[in-house]
Amino acid sequence: MKKLMLMGRVACGKTTLCQYLMGEELQYKKTQTIQIMGDAIDTPGEYVENRALMRGLTVTAVDADAVLFLQDCTDPECRFSPGQAAMYGRPVIGVVTKTDLAPSPQALEDGRTLLEMAGADPVFCISSYTGEGIRALMDYIEALPAGG
Repeated sequence: MKKLMLMGRVACGKTTLCQYLMGEELQYKKTQTIQIMGDAIDTPGEYVENRALMRGLTVTAVDADAVLFLQDCTDPECRFSPGQAAMYGRPVIGVVTKTDLAPSPQALEDGRTLLEMAGADPVFCISSYTGEGIRALMDYIEALPAGG
């Protein structure tokens, strides 16, 4: 499996997706520091929400084959800057999370648009609770060339 770095706001589903990929029980766990979970690098949401901590994400991305920008479809706010994906030097894939909780189909499209504006390409819609969309996401990641 490729090494992935997951980033997004607090409670957007980063740790839950890592737990799903590792076959672990899905349970809320607040990520306090950058953690390695198998082939995934789980980052605290505060690193995206506080620009002073952004350097930590840039440095950590060096160890990843791909970066995943996560956007909770129930959250209309986005902390990714337009074109932010360009700063990582790795493929940046967008992931709209919590599709099982989407308040409307428009919420999914809004999440997709926010991630596309940040430079993520392609964008997948997933639910770590139902498994929806995760196989397509993983198939895409596995098809990436070695080293990103």
